[in-house]
Amino acid sequence: MGEKILKSVIELVEANPSVNNRAVFERLWGITEKMIAKIHARFELSLDPCCASFQDYKTLSQTSGEGSLKAYSGKEIDWLIHSYIGSPESSFTNMHITISLGPQYLVPNFGFALGTIPDLFLYMDFIPRADLLADIDYTDKYYEPVNGEYLSLQADKRFKPFISRDLYTRIAMTPTAVGYCADPDPEVIDIVEKIAHERLDMWLKWVDEAEKTPLEQRPQLMERDQTIRRNICLRDPANNLAERLFGRETAEQMVATLWGGNRTLPRPDGN
Repeated sequence: MGEKILKSVIELVEANPSVNNRAVFERLWGITEKMIAKIHARFELSLDPCCASFQDYKTLSQTSGEGSLKAYSGKEIDWLIHSYIGSPESSFTNMHITISLGPQYLVPNFGFALGTIPDLFLYMDFIPRADLLADIDYTDKYYEPVNGEYLSLQADKRFKPFISRDLYTRIAMTPTAVGYCADPDPEVIDIVEKIAHERLDMWLKWVDEAEKTPLEQRPQLMERDQTIRRNICLRDPANNLAERLFGRETAEQMVATLWGGNRTLPRPDGN
């Protein structure tokens, strides 16, 4: 197993603030665009008007920062984010696809992030909607299928485990979460793209085959999802870099939009 990364995101960027990662960013963003195309092909989604002012971050600041934020909802999807933020010529980028399902399914939610800090950063996880310690069937069904992949990446010295300094962020990651830094060479990015599509395809299949959640459980499940989504967004270690690029007020509005605090579309009823 390679060395562990214990520094914060902002410390890593500050140590190497002038790396031109434009080419790497374009390749990584291309991965997310292929993934989001699969998602749009599977789900009927509407763009929430709350993200209209965040379609192009270059309009928000005179700095080198750029990005975009698109938030969607639909009958089967409570909240979906496809976004990026950063300054590709100055080391830092951060891009996301996060999906919270509607309450009619108990399938885990989908978490995915790529970035440059300035090395390649990757995060992938299935965010549980049940107690993994108590519900062993749920654990076996949704996490055993990626256990071998997790162990393989742990043994690959090209991937350096990223250990978040934030306690809640670590709690929010399952034992099969992908959270690494790596040199952004083409072979490594090919591996990242392969795993990303395998995880997304697996997740889409789970949704297609899912049994419906009992009606009485759905309201509590929906509120639990939103609470966890809000907590994860508020504790994201990259938020302080967003403040540097765009100012605190704008960054706070971005974060609120990311978790759904500014949404205008109704939440799905799960029927």
